[in-house]
Amino acid sequence: MPEELDAIDVRILDLVQEDAALSVAEIADKVGLSSSPCWRRIKRLEEIGVITKRVTILERAALGLDFEVMASVKLALPNRENLEKFEAAVATWPEVVDCATVTGAVDYMIRVVTTDMHAYDGFLRDKLLGQGLVSDVQSRIVIRVAKRTTSVPLGLSQSKRR
Repeated sequence: MPEELDAIDVRILDLVQEDAALSVAEIADKVGLSSSPCWRRIKRLEEIGVITKRVTILERAALGLDFEVMASVKLALPNRENLEKFEAAVATWPEVVDCATVTGAVDYMIRVVTTDMHAYDGFLRDKLLGQGLVSDVQSRIVIRVAKRTTSVPLGLSQSKRR
C-alpha cells in the first residue's frame, strides 16, 4: 500500500468499496472526520489512482443473465499482433465480463455472462471462434458461485508494510 495512505484512508477505502452509495457525510461520520476533510481525502485517493471507479453491482439472475461460463482460450499463434487483436475484440464483447492473460497451457481465461446455453453457443461460434485467432476453447459452466467479491483485501497490503 502506498506510504501516503494512513489508517483513516484505509477505513475510507473499506467503506467505499463495500458501499459506493455512502454520502461523504456518512463516510466522514464513520471515520471520525468532518465532511470537508473527508471529501478532500476521497478526492486525493481518486487523484493518486487508488479509487478508479464507483459502480453499482446488479443481480444478474433478476435480469435473466444467470448463465455464466469460465473459458480457457488458446490462440492459434500467440504473437504480439494476435494478442492485441484478441484483446481489442474482447473489449467490444459485452458478454465477456473478465479477461486475463494467464500462464500455462492457455493464453487467456475469460468469464462470460449471458442468458442461456444457446446464447453462449452463439457467442462461441460467432465471436470467439469467428475471429480466426483461437485454436482451442475449454468451457466450464458455472453451477454455483461459492464466493465472489469486488473488495480488495486491504488488510493484506497493510500487513506487508509492517
